[in-house]
Parts: sequence; structure tokens; C-alpha cells
Amino acid sequence: MVGPAAKRLAVAELVTGFAASERRACNLIGLQRSTNRYKAKPSDDSIVLERMKEIVKERPRSGCPMMHMILRREGLVVNHKRTQRIYRLNKMQLTNRNVRRRIRMPSRQVASANALNERWSMDFMHDTLADGRSFRVLTMIDEYSRECLALEVDLSLSAMRVIRVLDRLKVERGLPKEIGIDQGPEFTSLALHKWAKDNGVNLHFAAPGDKNENAFIESFNARLRDSCLNMHWFTSLSEAEKEISKWRMDYNFERPHGSLGGLTPVAFAKQSELTKCA
Repeated sequence: MVGPAAKRLAVAELVTGFAASERRACNLIGLQRSTNRYKAKPSDDSIVLERMKEIVKERPRSGCPMMHMILRREGLVVNHKRTQRIYRLNKMQLTNRNVRRRIRMPSRQVASANALNERWSMDFMHDTLADGRSFRVLTMIDEYSRECLALEVDLSLSAMRVIRVLDRLKVERGLPKEIGIDQGPEFTSLALHKWAKDNGVNLHFAAPGDKNENAFIESFNARLRDSCLNMHWFTSLSEAEKEISKWRMDYNFERPHGSLGGLTPVAFAKQSELTKCA
């Protein structure tokens, strides 16, 4: 199939080489005269580009899909192809980080959460302060809305500290039917088992060494590591608490989530509540 560009060249050849009129040349080639006269007008991408540069400063680890969701939410773009074109032309691609692949046994099937507070996941992360001291972060999410329920930061986090966080969430929003956890000593403690039994919460332990079984919290941890912990050099524990808390608010209220249709976790949770009440 011959495209408009090739047809324009043919029309130009007939007009210049055979002294044919433009009307007759267009009729012979099968091209509309308006198409022949059309001159492409390059779109002005300056506003979109400036906003993309701002997003890079605000979220250095934001890829093209994340940028597009933010730009579309702000009404600056509609088609993802335009975002991709500007993104690639200005060489904003993220550097891929090598991940060592491991051979794993097939994971046990875990039913997906279909409502808020149906299943939570929690885990621990580690990082280091500027003075060399290690600190821990207790991460906790609702698997349905992807909302980050808590990010508890301290030099040491015991099973009793985990229970205090859960009791606080019990007052704020109620408890889930099930919590997905790994085989860590804080989670296998008798204190947490007793708390779960007293509150009617089922503790689901992932198979040892299998991170795929608690995929939601592992994915969240990777996002926290990539866009927060790796982006800051914490000089004190209070600074770490401040920056991690700030990141949590941004994650819950501002950052669009691809698996939630571009909504933030809090917006998705509100939408789910409204749908449930309707």
C-alpha cells in the first residue's frame, strides 16, 4: 500500500515533469488535493517536557508508565505514545538494576483479596544510618487497596512492638481476616500467635525462602527501597522516620498505582467503599 508521502512525490513529479495541473495529477494518483497541500505542524511539547522534568526531580525513580499516569491525571496528555516519545527523545530512561535470578519451587496458591481489610501483609526491612548503625522498618499494606497501613521505624522492633502497631490499626480501621507474613522470629513468637487468636485473625506463613507467596508486600518493599531508602543518606533515626513517613503519605495520597487503574491507594479505597454502599 502506497502512503500519502509517496503519493505526494508522484503528484509533484507529474506537475513538474509532465506539466500536469495539480487537480489532474491528484485525480490520476488518487490523492485528495487537501491531503497533497497539508503541511505537518509539529506539536508543542514544551509544557509537557517541563512537567516531566519536574516529575523527575520529585520522583527520580519514576518510569514512563508512572509519568504518563501523572500527566494524564493533570490533563496534559491523553495518548501514552506522546509521553513515550518525549520520554525517549530526552533520554529519561531509568537505569536497569541487575537482579540475580534464583531457581525456586512453585509457590503455594494464595487467594487474592476481594475487599478492604480482607488480607494484609507485613514484613521487615533493614537499612543503615550515616554513622553505621542499622535500623529496621516494619512495613504493612492492605493487599486489596495496596494502601500502606504502617511504616514503623526504629533501631529494634520486637514482637510486642508489632502487636502495638496492630492494636493501633485495630482502633483506626479494624482488623483483617488474614495477615500474610514470613518465618521471621517476631512473627513466629508466642506473643503474636496469642494476639492473633484473641483477635480472630489468621496468620498465613509463607514457605521458607519463597518471596513470591507474599508478592504484594515484596513488591511494596522493592518500591520503598528504590524510591526512598536508596535515595536518602539518613544522618539520624529521626530523619529516617521523617523521610519515610513523608514517602508513605505521598505513596498513599499522591502516587498513582498502575494496578488500581491509575488511582492512588486511598482514592481506590474510597471508591470501593462508595461502590459497596451503593
